[in-house]
Amino acid sequence: MVHIVREFEVPCPQDAAVAYLADFANAVEWDPGTVSCVRVGDPAAPVVPGATWTNVSKVLGRETTLTYELVTLEADHVVLEGSNKTADSRDDLRVTAVDERTSRIRYEATITFKGLARLTDPLMALVFRGIADETVDDMTAALTRVAR
Repeated sequence: MVHIVREFEVPCPQDAAVAYLADFANAVEWDPGTVSCVRVGDPAAPVVPGATWTNVSKVLGRETTLTYELVTLEADHVVLEGSNKTADSRDDLRVTAVDERTSRIRYEATITFKGLARLTDPLMALVFRGIADETVDDMTAALTRVAR
């Protein structure tokens, strides 16, 4: 299992940050591993728990497709869970208002590999630590654009 936690502040109001992060199609802007992320069904439909996306990510030169579902959407909390035959992924995002224009993000990512893929846990833990640092930079830049 890979477990990563990062906490950082962004110059974006809490409500705008939560709305942006809940729409997982935006992952192409803030997740450095995401190649594409397309909403299943009507992309114009409201983003509510139960909404799903097909996410294609590339890690170590290999592409993998996961189906993600928005499982929690609250004023300060977004949880997205993805899965395929080799892994389960959970992105748990807590968004706390620091003031009217600034939010504190607590980003917790957990990836549980299945079957023989579990043997890659030590390597993938190192890889995802680096990706998590890039994610902080990319998410900060994306939420800065959202706030403008």
